[in-house]
Amino acid sequence: MPDAFVATEARAAAGSAVRPSRARYGVLALIAGATMINYLDRTILGIAAPSLSKDLGIDAAMMGLVFSIFSWSYVLAQVPGGLLLDRLGSRLTYFLSLVLWSAFTLIQGFATGLWSLLIMRLGLGFSEAPAFPTNNRVVASWFPANERALATGTYTVGEYIGLACFSPMLFALMAAFTWRSLFWVVGAVGILYGVLWWWRYRDPQRHPRVNRAELDYIEAGGGLTTYIPKQERARFQWRDIGQLLKYRQFSGICVGQFAGNSMLVFFLTWFPSYLSEQRHMEWLHIGFFAIAPFLAAAVGVLFGGWFSDYMLRRGVSVNIARKLPIITGLLLASVIVAANYIESNTLVIVVMSVAFFAQGMAALGWTLVADIAPAKHLGLAGGIFNLAANLAGIITPLVVGFIVSASGSFAGALLYISAMALLGALAYIFMVGDIKRIEME
Repeated sequence: MPDAFVATEARAAAGSAVRPSRARYGVLALIAGATMINYLDRTILGIAAPSLSKDLGIDAAMMGLVFSIFSWSYVLAQVPGGLLLDRLGSRLTYFLSLVLWSAFTLIQGFATGLWSLLIMRLGLGFSEAPAFPTNNRVVASWFPANERALATGTYTVGEYIGLACFSPMLFALMAAFTWRSLFWVVGAVGILYGVLWWWRYRDPQRHPRVNRAELDYIEAGGGLTTYIPKQERARFQWRDIGQLLKYRQFSGICVGQFAGNSMLVFFLTWFPSYLSEQRHMEWLHIGFFAIAPFLAAAVGVLFGGWFSDYMLRRGVSVNIARKLPIITGLLLASVIVAANYIESNTLVIVVMSVAFFAQGMAALGWTLVADIAPAKHLGLAGGIFNLAANLAGIITPLVVGFIVSASGSFAGALLYISAMALLGALAYIFMVGDIKRIEME
C-alpha cells in the first residue's frame, strides 16, 4: 500500500482527535541514534590505533595521515552531499549514507596495510557527508521553532556521549578478540540501523503515525511539513552558493560554527595527549578524567537547547532566544586558557569541563540553519554550513600540532582555542543580525 495512502488514511481516522500525535519524537529518536553511530564510526579508529598500527606496521606519522584523511574527504563532500539531499529527500539520502558509511567501517576490519586503510577512511568521509545536513532538514520539517533547539541538542548529544558510554565495551571487545572485531561489530550495527531507518522514517505528510493536529501544530510553529515532489525540488546552480554566503546571517553562523567547532576538535584529538604530556597523568587516570568534559558537554548541549526554546515559548524574541545561549557559551568556553595557570590536575579537569559544557551550549548552530535556510535549499545550506564547521577538523589539529612542536608546550594551543571561542562570539554578535528565513529567487 503506498505510503501517501496509508498516511492519509491514518490522518483521516485521527481527524477528530483534539490532541496532536507525537510522531516527531519517534523521528527525533531515529536521528539521535544515527548520530551516535556516526560519531562512533568516525572515532573508533582512535581506540583501535595502538594495536592496528602495530599489526599493520604503520608508524606514528602515517597514522596521523590516516586520522586526518577522513576530514579531507568529509569536507570535500559536504556541498555534493547537500545537493544530493535536496534532490533525493531525507529518507533515501540518509539510508544510502548510513549503509555506505557503515559498510566502509565494517571493511576497515579487513585492512591489510596503509593504502587499504586510507581508501576506506576516504570512503567513510565521503559517505558520512550528507548525515548532518539531513539531520537539519528532518528537524526543520518535523519541529516547530519553539522546539527546534532542544531537538537539535538531543541528536547532537550523540557526538559527546557515544564514546563515553561505549568505550568500556569496545575496549573489552578488543581485549577478548582483536582490533578488527571493533570495526566488524560497529559496522554491522550501522547497516542494520540503516534498514531500521528505511522502515521507520517518513516525511511529515507521509508518516502513518502523524495526525492532522500534529501537522497543524508543526506548521503553525514554522515547521516545513509540506512534501516537495521531485520535479519541484531545487536544481543546483553554482551561483546559489555565492547567493547564500552574501546573506550576513548565513555567513556569520558559518564563521561562528567553525570557531566553536575548533574546541570540539581539540577534545576529540589532542585532549588525551595534553593530559599525558602537559599534565603528566597516567593513562589509567586519563581514561577516568577524560570522560568528565564529554559528559559536561552533553549536559551543555541539552541545557542550551532547552534554554533557547524556553525563552522562545516565553515570548522572548527569536534573535535573543537563539543567539544568547550560543554567545554566552562561546564567551564562557574561552576560560579554557585558565588551565595554563593552574597547578592542580583536578582543577584543570574542572576548567576543561566548564569550557566543554559551554562549548556544548554553543553547539546550536544547526538550529539557526533550520531557522534561516531557504526551504528548497536546506540541503545545500546544511552542506555549506557543515563544510565551514568541519574545516576546523583539518585546521585545528595542524595548528595545535605546530604550536606544541615549536614550543614544547600546550600553553599556546589553549590560547588559540580560547581565541577561536571569542571569534565565534564576535561573529554571532556583529555578523549574524536578524534570525529570519532567507528568500532566494
